Amino acid sequence: MFSSHSFPLLGGDSPALQTVLRSASLVAATDATVLITGESGTGKELLARGVHQSSRRHAGPWVPVNCAALPSELVEAELFGYWKGAFTGADRDAPGFVHQAQGGTLFLDEIAELSLAGQGKLLRFLEQGECQRLGSGQPETLDVRVLAATHQDLSALASQGRFRSDLYYRLNVIPLALPPLRERNGDIRLLIEHFAEELAGKHGVASPRFAQSALKRLVRYEWPGNVRELRNLVERCVVLMAGRAIQSADIPDAWLADARAPEAQLGMQLPPEGVSLENVEIDLMQQALKRAGGNRSRAAELLGVTRDTFLYRLRKHQLNDG
Repeated sequence: MFSSHSFPLLGGDSPALQTVLRSASLVAATDATVLITGESGTGKELLARGVHQSSRRHAGPWVPVNCAALPSELVEAELFGYWKGAFTGADRDAPGFVHQAQGGTLFLDEIAELSLAGQGKLLRFLEQGECQRLGSGQPETLDVRVLAATHQDLSALASQGRFRSDLYYRLNVIPLALPPLRERNGDIRLLIEHFAEELAGKHGVASPRFAQSALKRLVRYEWPGNVRELRNLVERCVVLMAGRAIQSADIPDAWLADARAPEAQLGMQLPPEGVSLENVEIDLMQQALKRAGGNRSRAAELLGVTRDTFLYRLRKHQLNDG
């Protein structure tokens, strides 16, 4: 079983988490394909890395890939590589992510964002263990384990035709579903103590102490941003209140309210005439960029997405910083 010492973001004694970790410890000893699901911030990449580190491939490469950051027109080249002259601008030979993971593990995060064309190429690789670089007439056989993760419902996407059903079934050999933090709030105190100690060491300051009033308030909070949000809050406390005994009143409401803003937006009423979802997304991205003063990383935070996802959607909608 994975220990909380080796996997601090996944540490805890809650039955919901321990069930996942027991399954992960069993599958780590095999080469089975794994699909990790769970809300953003639950620790999907950390669990995937733990499976890799506990496997026979632990000495091999660990290659994480954010599928949302792969432009649809370059998916094949990025994943499987190309030879010099394969297309305009290919001025050198380049291995793909799959080649880089030879003998190790390829982690495909946000797999739901992979283009349909990329999904077809990936399926062939998973079924045959072969890939073909652009510009090559010969397929290559590679020894790579694939782990994938998503916060979306792939089964629903497959039924809507937005994700290949055959790829979904091929990825979903061993499903591991990480529970949200609100379903294991008994672990919150343990995580707070761990993060406080870890981050105090990182910043070279004295660790703060969380009084019962503060702990009770944090345990009651629903943590829509999950463990990532909890860690960020503890880091604020460590930096701004080093060595202090933190009471509930010392934690500003805004620190716990920021993540609820998207929920408030989701509660708006749909007009009778309907809306264009694409236009809503574009408008929100432009608002976020304006509020962030053009800072893309901050704009991504305001929308609750990763920077790579934000950049991908900028390209998708052909938006600039203005």
